[in-house]
Amino acid sequence: MELVDFLRQTNVEVRELLNERLETPGEAYPYPESVFTEVIMQHMYDVGMTFEPNVCHFDAKVGNANVRLSGYALSEDLDQLDLFVSLYAETEDIISVPASEVTKVAEYCLRFLSKCAEQKLASKMDDSSEAFPLALTIQEVYSTLEQIRVYVLTDKVMNAKSKQFQSRVIQDKTIKLEVMDIERLYRHLSEGKPRDELIVDFEDVAGGPLPCVWVPGQVSEYDYAMTVIPGETLRFIYDKFGPRILEANVRSFLSVTGKVNRGIRDTLREEPERFMAYNNGLVIVADEVHLGKTADGSPGITWLKGMQIVNGGQTSASLYFTKKKYGDVDLSSVRVPAKLIVLRSQEVQDEEALIADISRYANSQNSVKQSDFSANHALHVSLENHAQSTYCPDGVGRWFYERAAGSYKVMLEREGTTPAKLKNLKVSMPPARKITKPDMAKYLNIWALKPEVVSLGAQKNFQKFMDTVASYDWDSGEGLPSLVDYKYLVAKAIFFKVSHKIIRSKYKAFQANITVYTIAVVCLKLKEKINFNMIWENQNLSHSLQLFIEKLSEEVHASLHKSADERMLSEWAKKVECWESIQKTDFSSSLFSVEAPEIMD
Repeated sequence: MELVDFLRQTNVEVRELLNERLETPGEAYPYPESVFTEVIMQHMYDVGMTFEPNVCHFDAKVGNANVRLSGYALSEDLDQLDLFVSLYAETEDIISVPASEVTKVAEYCLRFLSKCAEQKLASKMDDSSEAFPLALTIQEVYSTLEQIRVYVLTDKVMNAKSKQFQSRVIQDKTIKLEVMDIERLYRHLSEGKPRDELIVDFEDVAGGPLPCVWVPGQVSEYDYAMTVIPGETLRFIYDKFGPRILEANVRSFLSVTGKVNRGIRDTLREEPERFMAYNNGLVIVADEVHLGKTADGSPGITWLKGMQIVNGGQTSASLYFTKKKYGDVDLSSVRVPAKLIVLRSQEVQDEEALIADISRYANSQNSVKQSDFSANHALHVSLENHAQSTYCPDGVGRWFYERAAGSYKVMLEREGTTPAKLKNLKVSMPPARKITKPDMAKYLNIWALKPEVVSLGAQKNFQKFMDTVASYDWDSGEGLPSLVDYKYLVAKAIFFKVSHKIIRSKYKAFQANITVYTIAVVCLKLKEKINFNMIWENQNLSHSLQLFIEKLSEEVHASLHKSADERMLSEWAKKVECWESIQKTDFSSSLFSVEAPEIMD
């Protein structure tokens, strides 16, 4: 696929989503730019470049200054923030965007951040604004944020040299500015691996090639090397690439929170020269390597393409955060041992499987659980098999279970070899019928009456689900999901998607929390009466059930806000006390006498 085809395909995706929203009764008019933002942020989330994203349109004048925001993503530990602002031209052809235009909208977004940090924005906003909760959150957590990035999203193309923006400083925090134009996004998605842009030149960052012992693979699927990385070099690499350099294969489960491991920190501060003796080192995978010569003529690693640290993320982050927190720490004598594996497989799936295995065995000596490396877990294989062999009641459509990240996109590219075939695939298996592993955990944990766990965020909820999956009580009573369990999972996905669509059109903020708790209350009061078979057969919820969900959400929304008191609702929703409070709420008894075909007597 050429860049222009990708641009037009993205526009089709935006238009389809826009039309879907316009056809939804009660849905506020969706700005095309907001839908574009949603699509691009989701792509970035899918390749691991950002956290779970939220569309948040805000465009206003504060004093004499223009302030603008299109979306945001906040890490689950509230220590990393990404802000997005969009330039959407709805163009069908490749056109360039001047650096001055990008700089201007970036400044609008930076002003939003600055006003929030200075506590000068929230007080001037209408509390019904969808950006109001974010402004309050930034105001509250700004001093503890470890990383802040501002992305300009655009369907235009920016000159490569112009994409490098200087970082800004707001209230003693360094803000990184980045551009995600259609060309950069195309490179990410067409290559299928977020690590493709990660090229580390050690002549630049370390002053010369890294000395190594090189063991070329004669018949194996990888080459191998042992090396040592200067501490300052590793700190710089983490500073430049951040979480993107850490564990592409298991990024869903591991997060760099900035909470420095005490032992590593103390060694760096008190005995830096002993760091290599104490530390187990890193395991690194890369797609390509270039070998050169060190000063004494021995082999050296000049640069790596697609460098990923699959073991040693805590070490890498600790170097960065220790130096940042304690400026007097001297990393010049710190050396970090590293094992390098250079992948040689031509098959993407084989390569990703190898990375998963390397991650599993490399991490087997520490607290990382086996459930963190779960793409090949029997649960996911079983659900994928059911999805591939089970048609919807119309005999045409199917749902897609995405066992491996990006496999839906791979399927479209592999089977949609002509425009007609691609169109038919998207009709029979549209993106709305895709269930990811975190989606699966979300749906099942809601109906397991764990809304406070679901509210922790997609990845933490998934990890907690996988930690206890061996004891999960499937409706079939079997150890792995049967066909009945698969159909019930799809029914729960339909219940969630329809509920979220209703709630998204009704409330400007905290839509995800309201949706999760509303369904949890349905489960609490009516679980044994819900006919999941009927939902599967109809692939939708009846009008009467949708009206019931809407009315119930009003009482859940009120109860959430009342119990939260002055606390941020999205944070309160993560507490078990929140769920306990909701369970004690005296909901209108008439609500649960609803007559809907999916509710059995």
